[in-house]
Amino acid sequence: MPEPESEAQRTTWDGQPVSPDPPYGCMVVVYRLERHDIEVLILHRANHPDAGDWAWTPPSGCRFPGEPLLACARRELHEETGLSLTLSPTPCGTDEWPVFVAEAAPESKVVLDAEHDGYAWLTPEVAVARCSPAVVSDALARTVAWIRAGRCQRPAGGGG
Repeated sequence: MPEPESEAQRTTWDGQPVSPDPPYGCMVVVYRLERHDIEVLILHRANHPDAGDWAWTPPSGCRFPGEPLLACARRELHEETGLSLTLSPTPCGTDEWPVFVAEAAPESKVVLDAEHDGYAWLTPEVAVARCSPAVVSDALARTVAWIRAGRCQRPAGGGG
């Protein structure tokens, strides 16, 4: 979860402005209960030559200047997946790039934006192994451990 370092990094891949002050963006770890464990949602970036190691990640994105952090998380989740879920903050990110969690119903339908061309619901271990760079996979692993430890407060009626 990189900190903007140059003028080029002060905009997103599609030219939108990025907050010059932290937090610069956020990640949303979406999970669903499947049998006796959870699955997490990761997205594949569509043919962006600068994606590199960032090809597979949970929903995430940059915060616009002046945008409240929760609004950023909701916007990114909805833009990238079509999902509108209840979000909960976690202690699993950093001051520069916080992490939220959201529980989805097993039947939730993902609708991808133009930035992504694929998605997968995977066991946490497979998702962590597929995501890179380490700053992403490590935050995902910490968040999964946090969810499994029962620290995630589920809203009444579940997600969806």
